[in-house]
Amino acid sequence: MNTLAVELANHSYPIHVGEGLLSDADLYSPYIGPGGVLVVTNETIGPLYLDKVLGALDGVRVESVALPDGESFKTFATLNRIFDVLIEHRFGRDVTIIALGGGVVGDVAGFAAACYQRGVNYIQIPTTLLAQVDSSVGGKTAINHPGGKNMIGAFHQPVCVISDSETLTTLDDRELRCGVAETIKYGLIRDPDFFDWMETNAKAILARDAAAISEAVIRACQNKAEVVAADEREHGERALLNLGHTFGHAIETGLGHGEWLHGEAVGAGMVMAASMSARLGWLRQDSVARVTELLSACGLPLGAPESLSTERLLELMYIDKKVQAGKLRLILLEAIGKGLVTADFDMQALNATLSTCREAA
Repeated sequence: MNTLAVELANHSYPIHVGEGLLSDADLYSPYIGPGGVLVVTNETIGPLYLDKVLGALDGVRVESVALPDGESFKTFATLNRIFDVLIEHRFGRDVTIIALGGGVVGDVAGFAAACYQRGVNYIQIPTTLLAQVDSSVGGKTAINHPGGKNMIGAFHQPVCVISDSETLTTLDDRELRCGVAETIKYGLIRDPDFFDWMETNAKAILARDAAAISEAVIRACQNKAEVVAADEREHGERALLNLGHTFGHAIETGLGHGEWLHGEAVGAGMVMAASMSARLGWLRQDSVARVTELLSACGLPLGAPESLSTERLLELMYIDKKVQAGKLRLILLEAIGKGLVTADFDMQALNATLSTCREAA
């Protein structure tokens, strides 16, 4: 097991990465009080891993709730199912919520923890590569709105993250590719050596090589931990973690949540960000080629779907949490390993990017 730390001003917590961690009672016990535990999982992950978690919590008062699986269920109705169980079983402020699942479970359970009785502790147990390298770390929690992705949420840090690599053995190939997209992101925005490493090792990750996956998770989490520690509430550097997301969220919302997976949309968005950066004269064409070739080799989309018009994409991009005073801010690239957040760009370059970076249906 490797343990990293997210060092925050008012709250720090460990990220444990390794094999067979779900059954390790010692990882849970420091964060569980007399109020008991609610395990939030989904209908896919629960049958696979819930019993292991319950076994590690032997002797603890535990209830569980299995949510429907999929991005389309990241809604108020699903959130209320968690509140219903918490209230029905009279859990108090000393409850610990455990999020056992991928990014949707982590986001919804985390938001429930942020809201219930004005905030309770929660543990993240991410079971997808995307959640292990990204969404489980940093305290962003949210649900979707029909008008935009993750528009309703809160910053609420977990007390612990437990990333058990054995859960990835049941992850389907499409979800695994999505996790690779979010992993590549860290190399693009701040760690060029990691991007080089991903160029060499992405195929090993997709082939489910345990050592490559472990290294990717550790290096990605280290990058994210450093960014979050420096900018917990996304007032500056943390916005870089949204590379590809403004484009990607527009795709997800435009198609309907769940039609494309989050990592697929982010992969396309990163290609679009790289392409636009080159149009602005900031990023070299050979760097754009490297980004495109790596994402293509991972089987990820390289642009927005043809079914979404340029006008519709632009409209949706303006429904974004990074819009300030009516100005759209984008995360773009000056080089591989050097991202920037800017509202100072030529709209013609954006329109051209939206028009030309397209993925056939």
